[in-house]
Amino acid sequence: MSTDLKGYLKDELISWLLEAGEPWTRYRTLVELLDRPEGAPDVASARAELVAHPQVQGLVAEAVNWPGCALKRHNDAGHALYKLSTLADFGLRADDPGMTALVEAVMAHQAAGGAFQSMVSIPKAFGGTGEEAWTWMSCDAPTLLYALLAMGLGDDARVQRAVEHLVGLVEGNGWRCAAAPELGRFRGPGRKGDPCPIANVYALKALSLVPELLDSPATRTGVGMLLGHWERQSERKIYLFGIGSDFRKLKYPYVWYDIMHVVEVLSRFPFARADSRLGEMVEGITSQADAEGRYTATSMYRAWKGWSFANKKRPSAWLTFLVARTLKRVPPQSPPHLRGGGKGWGVDEAGASPQSLPSPLRCAG
Repeated sequence: MSTDLKGYLKDELISWLLEAGEPWTRYRTLVELLDRPEGAPDVASARAELVAHPQVQGLVAEAVNWPGCALKRHNDAGHALYKLSTLADFGLRADDPGMTALVEAVMAHQAAGGAFQSMVSIPKAFGGTGEEAWTWMSCDAPTLLYALLAMGLGDDARVQRAVEHLVGLVEGNGWRCAAAPELGRFRGPGRKGDPCPIANVYALKALSLVPELLDSPATRTGVGMLLGHWERQSERKIYLFGIGSDFRKLKYPYVWYDIMHVVEVLSRFPFARADSRLGEMVEGITSQADAEGRYTATSMYRAWKGWSFANKKRPSAWLTFLVARTLKRVPPQSPPHLRGGGKGWGVDEAGASPQSLPSPLRCAG
């Protein structure tokens, strides 16, 4: 095979990924690590196995009755929202068997402003009514948009409206805790001038799939916010999101604010890849590899028990693929002169204006 991806991966590890018995891992490895074309026989075969796999079809069956139940907390990994985004991560498309009904169910609820809506129930303890309603927040609508874009619907006029809406929400220091007008003044606890770390992760992940926005004022601002948070991790939390031992645990699916999720999103932006702060995050992941260069989950969502990435006792092919993809994108640690910084939370080379952030709060939900 003689493929080592700039020395980061050895043939033995690539072979392990291809032989792991996970068609989603095999498919993405062929396409994203080995650069095989979609029309190649081995890629087509892997993708057919992916679509037909019982675990994948189980996800489709669970998500097709969208929304299934109201979203009461935005880190509920068992909710259909994250089954949809995981299907998108694996590589399912809008026209795959079973997906048409799911996609149409999601797109059937779009706010007048453009955001796709979820069925949400905000407990009275958090300032809501406790009743279920179709609405949107900055910690759910971008995930729906990400899934639709990843599934090949970028040319749909409804999706384009959602993109425009999301871009329009960015502020000078990133995406904040925003919500639909009908929710009134509801937002996460804290000062409304703060950016919300998880909202920035979600927004950037969606917009990374829009080529013309890969290097734009909006995405540079969001990237700057996240890099600035890492650089000043010891100062305080933002929206109650901190960067400590829990943040550094390896975990999938991409649901909440953790190192795997943040690095996956930041590494999608070419202008961020040489920043030493991203390099430090990557090192925080690669330091957890075993002797063979494989990765084992150090935290898991119980709702995903039975998947390799939710097993803390054995290396996961999917987790290992995700890290390998990051290593293909991100060069070795940047020299000190490329390091951003300043007195605020921005990032000089990313183009965001450094700004001081008020006291911490967390995203709605």
